Amino acid sequence: MSNENAIGNGATLDFCCKKSGCDGVIKFNLADVVDPDFQAVCPTCHNAYALDDELRDKLKRMLELIIAIRNSEDILGDSVVSVNVAGGEVRIPYALLLTRLNTMITLDIGGSKTDFHLWVEPSSPSTLR
Repeated sequence: MSNENAIGNGATLDFCCKKSGCDGVIKFNLADVVDPDFQAVCPTCHNAYALDDELRDKLKRMLELIIAIRNSEDILGDSVVSVNVAGGEVRIPYALLLTRLNTMITLDIGGSKTDFHLWVEPSSPSTLR
């Protein structure tokens, strides 16, 4: 299994169905978008979403970004994000941000903005230990 597929299968995207009256959530593995025949299908109303080349390219670059982050884990493990607050600063380990904050990418689907929620599994069980 390639590094891209291994990481992509651990990265799941979801978005709310755009069909009127449907409250379904469409979920798929990020690695699946590289297949030109891939369609995301709503499990509730079975509405299919074909990804155009532009959207597929953006999602593929998101996968490449996740791979770059994974390849930099040894650097990021020593990094923090510092937030200035009254009385000093709060230092948040970067690994904590990557595993505990909700990541979203907003893209255009059929002329309307759609929020894709991105869920990435930690690369190892000891990420936060």
